[in-house]
Amino acid sequence: MRIIINRNADTPVYLQIKNQLREMIFSDVLPEGMILPPERSLAKELDVNRSTVIKAYQELKADGLVASYVGKGTVVVSQAGEKTSLSEGYINPLPWYQLFTEPIAASNDNVIGDIMAINSGDNIISFAGGIPTPDLYPVESMREIQAELFQTAGRELFLHSSVEGYYPLRESIGYLLRQRQITAAAKDIVVLSGSQQGLDFAARIFIRPGDTVLVEEPTFFGAIQIFRAAGARVIGVPIDKDGLRTDVLEALLSRHKPKFIYTLPTFQNPSGVTMSLERRYQLLKLAYQYQLPILEDDPYGELYYDSVPIPPLKALDKHGYVMYLSTFSKSLFLGLRVGWITAAPQVLAKFAQLKQMTDLHVNTPAQLLLDAFIRKGHYEQHLGLLRSEYAKRREVMLHALDRYKVPGTSWNKPAGGYYIWCRLPDNIVRHKLVASAGKKGVVFLPGEVFYPDGTQGDTHVRLNYTFADIEKLETGIKLLMQAVKETVSAGSGQLSSHNSKPLV
Repeated sequence: MRIIINRNADTPVYLQIKNQLREMIFSDVLPEGMILPPERSLAKELDVNRSTVIKAYQELKADGLVASYVGKGTVVVSQAGEKTSLSEGYINPLPWYQLFTEPIAASNDNVIGDIMAINSGDNIISFAGGIPTPDLYPVESMREIQAELFQTAGRELFLHSSVEGYYPLRESIGYLLRQRQITAAAKDIVVLSGSQQGLDFAARIFIRPGDTVLVEEPTFFGAIQIFRAAGARVIGVPIDKDGLRTDVLEALLSRHKPKFIYTLPTFQNPSGVTMSLERRYQLLKLAYQYQLPILEDDPYGELYYDSVPIPPLKALDKHGYVMYLSTFSKSLFLGLRVGWITAAPQVLAKFAQLKQMTDLHVNTPAQLLLDAFIRKGHYEQHLGLLRSEYAKRREVMLHALDRYKVPGTSWNKPAGGYYIWCRLPDNIVRHKLVASAGKKGVVFLPGEVFYPDGTQGDTHVRLNYTFADIEKLETGIKLLMQAVKETVSAGSGQLSSHNSKPLV
């Protein structure tokens, strides 16, 4: 048996022995049943310690190449797979679900995909998705900028960008953040493929199976899905009209050691609630006290309709505890898939590392297009248009809810964002309501998907007023309230009498 040891090589000697024996086995120099030299004999032949040979043999055993038998020694085992006849033309189906990781195998929640499919129907009035109206897409401005970029940028449109994102776009995002009272230079920003990627990266960076993550209750269902898929125990902190209840949070922090808290403090999804300034300072104080990172998700902050909202948590944070995540998907269109995060340098380095490992960088043409759109002043003009139009849509829906109100229903008036959080009569049967409304061509999102345990929220629905045609908003609410009335009547014979109960 010829084994050559290179004592000057970086590869450990035991691996040199293992690799050469492995090659001999695969090339049939050492056939099935061949007994390898005893450890002591091979060690003497190669002038190495016996423990080195033992370790090499153990590696071969771990790879299934050899087996040890008392009284016989170390024997080469067969490397030929079982010969299977395919003449019968049948191959066993691959048991995919046995191969999935446990969190993925256990999850059957396809809410986001279902919403995207529903919203593509022509005969549906959809209040379900968090989608901006296509009527206001700045198509003409984008077309002009794209034509200009083909002339001025040329090949740069199709080259790679840095992992952290196209530097001029990061500068432009820094400018937008200053409007939100957040100080962030280009180096403090990583561009992402939508804020959903930011949630995924945060989960992969911070969460180990069994860790605890705190979220508002209710909260964005996509975040619940992502954190659970990472193996986290997701615990809800209730909200009220002033946002996250920091008194309950403090009690939970004394019992758990969460990796971070996830919050949408401005025009919260799904409730539309904005966390008060006092609560924001209380949350930051608790974060500092318990060394609790905060993941602030702010996709709706620029879509205010009554007055400029309270500064983000990131603007109030003076100690670098807040990771601030946002996106262009809600203010422009989902198809761009461009979001960003600003956070402590240590966190951004990990985000950039994951970005490199997953999709390398965000789509280059989209980044150049967005940067030019912002620098030419189109973005701020577009936000002004959205604020005016969405405020009208909100009023149309609120007027329709009031006009067709069913006893036992109540709702909030959000100061911005996309959603009205509507409470239904206590004796509503949710699955019957979904079916009844669906037959009338109206879809919505039931409240329980926004709760970590999935057992609450059955008397609430989230209603989006930005996507459906404004002419259809009143008709959709009228049909939905008819379905509510029919469902309650069919279930109990009478309507619930509760009135104006707190929504959150």
